[in-house]
Amino acid sequence: QVQLVESGGGLVQAGGSLRLSCADSGRTFSPYSTGWFRQAPGKERDFIGVISWSGSYTGYAESVKGRFTISRDNAKNTVTLQMNSLKPEDTAVYYCAASSQGYRGANPGSYNYWGQGTQVTVSS
Repeated sequence: QVQLVESGGGLVQAGGSLRLSCADSGRTFSPYSTGWFRQAPGKERDFIGVISWSGSYTGYAESVKGRFTISRDNAKNTVTLQMNSLKPEDTAVYYCAASSQGYRGANPGSYNYWGQGTQVTVSS
């Protein structure tokens, strides 16, 4: 079963960078796509981007396109979210999620495994 653990969150100044990791510590035998989401206090969980199992497909929300990059290393069971040019409005708890059906969209309900989240705070 897929067991996701995020790491790499923290406090950074506006304009800075952070790299988040999503590690699958479970015994995964099936390919899955991996999405990243974020949720700010009092707001809905928003889609950031997604990567296919092979890594050949990535998709991003308009708000992060050109600033954030998702990559994966299946040999290490890890998906990475590289965040550059961070803005205060990027402050949120960031979650990775997996879809055993290979879903590539923005609907959080279509992802069946979730990590616990990691806090990212961008100061102005």
